[in-house]
Amino acid sequence: MKQINVRVDDEAAAGIAARAEAAGLTVPEYAKQVLSDEGNDLRHRFLAAGAHFADEFADAFAEEFGTPAAERGSAAAA
Repeated sequence: MKQINVRVDDEAAAGIAARAEAAGLTVPEYAKQVLSDEGNDLRHRFLAAGAHFADEFADAFAEEFGTPAAERGSAAAA
């Protein structure tokens, strides 16, 4: 197992600590999770495929299932 040391400014450290706490993790656990996720090529390919699918089929999905209520409200006002 390798160790990585990273220096961040106080503002970034506070943000990282807050996110770690919200996730129920320690700062090192949270940092390990974030860095592992970012280094995971399979995750990035999955997210890219999901974005492609959404772009490709958004109109067909909206036609079949409608749009979220917030969008319907703004469209009705127009």
